[in-house]
Amino acid sequence: MTYATDNPLLDDLGIRLTEVSHGACTLVLDIEPRHLNRQGSLQGGVSATLLDAACGYAGLQGEDGKMGNAVTLMLTISYLGRVNTGRVRAVAHVTRAGRSIYFSSAELLAENGDPIATAQGTFKRSREATS
Repeated sequence: MTYATDNPLLDDLGIRLTEVSHGACTLVLDIEPRHLNRQGSLQGGVSATLLDAACGYAGLQGEDGKMGNAVTLMLTISYLGRVNTGRVRAVAHVTRAGRSIYFSSAELLAENGDPIATAQGTFKRSREATS
């Protein structure tokens, strides 16, 4: 199943939200030539965008099912491997949450399950909520 991201950048890059729940999120991207760097592998900025969005979306759905908004306060990424074809999947979960600040982590995985990158982030929820 695919959910609306309500994010023009993610839509433009072809990133799809395939799973979202209270405390978890999965995004996928089918790699195209436009996602590659000069060395022919997935551009680090695309990987960072996937990880940032996955970590952020993991904390947006409240227990009532409504999606909120948040901003990234900090994001740390470790690049572990390379990929240049196929589908990548960013899987994130909230590791700790307060009323307005939450922490989440994510893995970017190649189609065969090999890790491409990991991330840990800190996010601040905004007061505005969308349905």
